[in-house]
Amino acid sequence: MTTTADASPAEVMFYHLDRQPLDAALPLLVEKTLERGWRAVIQAGHEERVQALDALLWTYKPDSFIPHGTANDGDGARQPIYLTAALDNPNAADVRFLVDGAALEAYTGYKRVVVMFNGRDEHAVKDARDQWRRAKSAGCACTYWQQTPAGGWERKA
Repeated sequence: MTTTADASPAEVMFYHLDRQPLDAALPLLVEKTLERGWRAVIQAGHEERVQALDALLWTYKPDSFIPHGTANDGDGARQPIYLTAALDNPNAADVRFLVDGAALEAYTGYKRVVVMFNGRDEHAVKDARDQWRRAKSAGCACTYWQQTPAGGWERKA
């Protein structure tokens, strides 16, 4: 396991959801994170969404699941994927996913920060643009990814 302990700015990746909902796209990106041997925190906009994501990661595939936990499960440090609505990082995550309008003010302490937003929601697009400006101002390298018709991702900026 690799952890990020320095204070350098993270790479911030913006994923524009317009062909698949978050519930279809997020598990695939989380799986890729685990394949790299990284830990992650998924920060949702509110606690009810944390509970919905908890259920999703157990059931999104009939033959497998993504190992994860929440504060309700006890020792967050043991979780490869930790779900929260707060700014905590008990598992020393390498990657922080921000979903449903969740935001950060500081983009340090992570290899990557992944902002996933609904491209069909004007408010979500505005929030993502605001986060882009904050991340750029903090010295982060930012990339913008849009879904392709086949369900993959294409870098646009």
